[in-house]
Amino acid sequence: MIGIFDSGYGGLTILNHIRQRLPEYDYLYLGDNARAPYGTRSFDVIYEYTLEAVNYLQKRGCQLIILACNTASAKALRSIQQNDINPDEIRVLGVIRPTVEVVPTRTRTKHIGILATQGTVASESYVIELQKQDPELVITQQACPMWVPLIECGEHMHEGADYFVEKYLTELLARDPLIDTIILGCTHYPLLQEKIEAFLANQSISAQSVSVVAQGEIVAESLADYLERHQDIAERAMAGSRGSCTFLTTESANKFSDSASIFLDEEILAKHIEYSVISQT
Repeated sequence: MIGIFDSGYGGLTILNHIRQRLPEYDYLYLGDNARAPYGTRSFDVIYEYTLEAVNYLQKRGCQLIILACNTASAKALRSIQQNDINPDEIRVLGVIRPTVEVVPTRTRTKHIGILATQGTVASESYVIELQKQDPELVITQQACPMWVPLIECGEHMHEGADYFVEKYLTELLARDPLIDTIILGCTHYPLLQEKIEAFLANQSISAQSVSVVAQGEIVAESLADYLERHQDIAERAMAGSRGSCTFLTTESANKFSDSASIFLDEEILAKHIEYSVISQT
């Protein structure tokens, strides 16, 4: 079984692409909605919460866990990989590395924009990982604190969201007009991609067209490649699989099930789990 963890709903956009690419596996999705958002929390708190989730998902039988949360991937993944898990028993992967491996092949100007939560921006994880790929890349980050609330309230496709899309994109491109590639560094943000691309297409701020990189398809393809290269992990994760998907949340199960429809093209029935249970694993 493959575990998918996020602080809330955004990881559902990653799960959706992974299930389309690898439908044969069983999935267990855990959203820590009761303690969301993670984006404004300290490193220590995010690390603690993420490790609790990893331990819980492992206890539930997940042999491979995806941190489908940019903040958790930025602030907790490396420490967990290095200090807290036995790679012979379980593997934990994030969403940042697959994304940055693709981006340098898509830019012409070598000027990259990052749209993300304050926590991901502050970690500079994208900056560090991108410059490992190509030290000549020029990277500009922009925190977008209003986007997640707009999306989770279901207001992202209404006219009121246009103001905040314009606000953050204008600020980003004003700081570097040579940007030709923008990474959506939060798993919520693909729900605003249509508005983002429409705004970029209508602007004369930048002399060149700007492409927008969302993570779902990239992460799904990267995971498929990873499983192909690690057949032992693929076999363990596949054991007993029937193509099922279970959804857990530390918030109200009914609320999660209703809100999940914003992110998924299907109705789901989530189950509630107390975060105190997770923290005791």
